Amino acid sequence: MLPQKQAEEAIVSNLNETEHEGKEESKDSQAMFGVKNLLWHGGSSWDAWFSCASNQVAQVLLTLPYSFSQLGMLSGILFQVFYGIMGSWTAYLISVLYIEYRSRKEKENVSFKNHVIQWFEVLDGLLGPYWKAIGLAFNCTFLLFGSVIQLIACASNIYYINDHLDKRTWTYIFGACCATTVFIPSFHNYRIWSFLGLGMTTYTAWYMAIAALVHGQVENVHHSGPKSLVLYFTGATNILYTFGGHAVTVEVMHAMWKPQKFKYIYLMATLYVFTLTIPSATAVYWAFGDQLLNHSNAFSLLPKSGFRDAAVILMLIHQFITFGFACTPLYFVWEKVIGMHDTKSICLRAVARLPVVIPIWFLAIIFPFFGPINSAVGALLVSFTVYIIPALAHMLTYRKASARQNAAEKPPFFLPSWVGMYALNAFVVAWVLVVGFGFGGWASMTNFVRQVDTFGLFAKCYQCKAPPSAATVAAAPHH
Repeated sequence: MLPQKQAEEAIVSNLNETEHEGKEESKDSQAMFGVKNLLWHGGSSWDAWFSCASNQVAQVLLTLPYSFSQLGMLSGILFQVFYGIMGSWTAYLISVLYIEYRSRKEKENVSFKNHVIQWFEVLDGLLGPYWKAIGLAFNCTFLLFGSVIQLIACASNIYYINDHLDKRTWTYIFGACCATTVFIPSFHNYRIWSFLGLGMTTYTAWYMAIAALVHGQVENVHHSGPKSLVLYFTGATNILYTFGGHAVTVEVMHAMWKPQKFKYIYLMATLYVFTLTIPSATAVYWAFGDQLLNHSNAFSLLPKSGFRDAAVILMLIHQFITFGFACTPLYFVWEKVIGMHDTKSICLRAVARLPVVIPIWFLAIIFPFFGPINSAVGALLVSFTVYIIPALAHMLTYRKASARQNAAEKPPFFLPSWVGMYALNAFVVAWVLVVGFGFGGWASMTNFVRQVDTFGLFAKCYQCKAPPSAATVAAAPHH
């Protein structure tokens, strides 16, 4: 227990210095900036919980009924629970590796006062440059497409309130709106946004469940899923993506005043998320059945009402927040590449960050396939980024007896054996590699190619209602 205690003392000591400095600075302006600190500058365990829970369910909430139609009711519920627990485990592994890396560096008197630690730096410090390159490539690509998905979702959602503009035009507009996230310095500054974001998804989830139950089942409803292996594994991979939102775990931990408290926060966030995802997806699938196979966005089937419009608006705001969550680590990487990470001026950093937004905007216009793109990203990127790489990294970091003996964090109380941890990590790697990346990659890419063949790249209005043909208009009676 001595190495673990020493590691915690090293981290706590460093953080106490930072906290003390922050308190000294704030004493002079406490009256002026009290409200600002309350809303803007967070670092508590509650801030981390809100960040994790808010970031985990965004637009994917709207695609889970679509996944249920591909999987069937029972498989949909079981996969949510299974991948939710697996995601919580790998988030725990990431938190352990962060503590290990930070404790080692701080024993070497390395200061992180003006530096945000990122996942690829943890891999570099523990396993070397090759792992750094792998982690950087997968993490950045996943976060890039995660941001793309938020933009696509914005356009898809607003269309159900105002269909006078096509979805591509809405993507242009929301791309410009989301670019304003360059002014948010770090995860410290998402305190009020995380709180509001979780409230917005909570409202939307329960609106979906209640609206579906009030609407009742459509006439001749069918629940025939799963219909094919392609649809089955596509739906499963979307759920893998749903509970793979911990690519920003290291940045969220680094924003905490006491990051060693993070270990079980992600699990607590996931348990709350279950209360949103399972009732809403189950109710909507019960009401609309196989119709969801051609409607990846649940809003398209729920009856138009003031409650639905409110849910759409709240989800739009939340997607703006989630866009910022996904983009902020990319901003940090870009700042480090161009040597602007230590710059204190928010405006200079904002200008430097703008080039990150442009490719995201462009990709959202090329691939506007809301729903299918989630599964493709889940299979090809999420599977490695937040499941396979953390499990392998943990196994390799503690492969030697000396590393295990001097570990900053010992195995958890519910699995107190290193052999048990290795066995569980090996299972995660094998399962996600075969089922998530293998079968899921095959199924999701097959479905994705079908969308490209049907709608084409740069689709102007994906899954929009077709305008009436000239013949139909001519045949319509005139009054």
